[in-house]
Amino acid sequence: MLLSQQDVLKLGMGAGNETAVAEFILEGFSGLDQRLQLFLSLILLLMYLTTLKGNTMIIFLVCVDHRLQTPMYFFISNLAFLEIWFTSSTTIKLLVILSSGRRTISLKSCFAQSYFYVALGFTEFALLVVMSFDRYVAICQPLHYAAIMKQQLCTHLVVAAWVLGFTLLSYRLVLLSKLTFCGPNKIQHFFCDSSPLFKLSCSDTTLLWKADSIFISFVVLGSLCLIMVSYMCIFHCILHMPSASGRRKAFATCSSHLTALAIVYGSCIVLYARPSEGVSLETNTVVALLNTVLYPFLNPFIYSLRNKTVKLALEEALGRPKVWLFPRS
Repeated sequence: MLLSQQDVLKLGMGAGNETAVAEFILEGFSGLDQRLQLFLSLILLLMYLTTLKGNTMIIFLVCVDHRLQTPMYFFISNLAFLEIWFTSSTTIKLLVILSSGRRTISLKSCFAQSYFYVALGFTEFALLVVMSFDRYVAICQPLHYAAIMKQQLCTHLVVAAWVLGFTLLSYRLVLLSKLTFCGPNKIQHFFCDSSPLFKLSCSDTTLLWKADSIFISFVVLGSLCLIMVSYMCIFHCILHMPSASGRRKAFATCSSHLTALAIVYGSCIVLYARPSEGVSLETNTVVALLNTVLYPFLNPFIYSLRNKTVKLALEEALGRPKVWLFPRS
């Protein structure tokens, strides 16, 4: 005897933690030709390997070179470490999907990916606030910088960012584990993002929707406001610098930082602040790529590898003359 959709939903709701769906199918980029998928996978693989190499190099240089053992590079090395895990949480599965066509992901792996994606993202927002505060003190309070940004304070700020990011989001694992899935198992994305995952559940996801909305609004918009306040104060101090060359250098550094912030915050606002019904699958996946692939790829170049001190430390670590790596024009 065939069951109606309502009967199936009731059975799923009454099954507790037992689910009829054992795995999901990730539908992201399924509309592309197979050759285009392979081409895209090669590009993403090169970007992913470059991201790993660049961020690992930053962590290594900060650990071995005493000139980089400052609060600024301490925060940057933590951001580099986070970016490795953040991009890996989604990119590895995406590469498997595009190169081999294996689109299935188990229930537990999907929940874990969703949790780590959000937890690492929230930790990154906290680190970006800390880094903007560090730049404010360095530019606006240079004489008091060493007294304010002591090693103990820097360590406490970083630990607080990691702990808050993962503990505050632990509610997701608890609530996700209580969801039942008894209907369609196709996720319209290339990873287990919240919105398409919640829509597939037979359970009442109202609490998860509300909790995510509150946390996303508080963390994303709250951290953005704090960063903007810091940079407004920084720009005010830069305008009052007596040296024209110093102003140009400071503006160039801040503009590159703001470009990176525009990518990460812009993509998050487009993905999570707008009604999901108004965003097409194609737009969603492209914008998500900016957040999960492009931003981690650009970070090493924006925050570190353009810096003369980092270049010199890299040249010395490789044991090569300066002209070999960075020839003057």
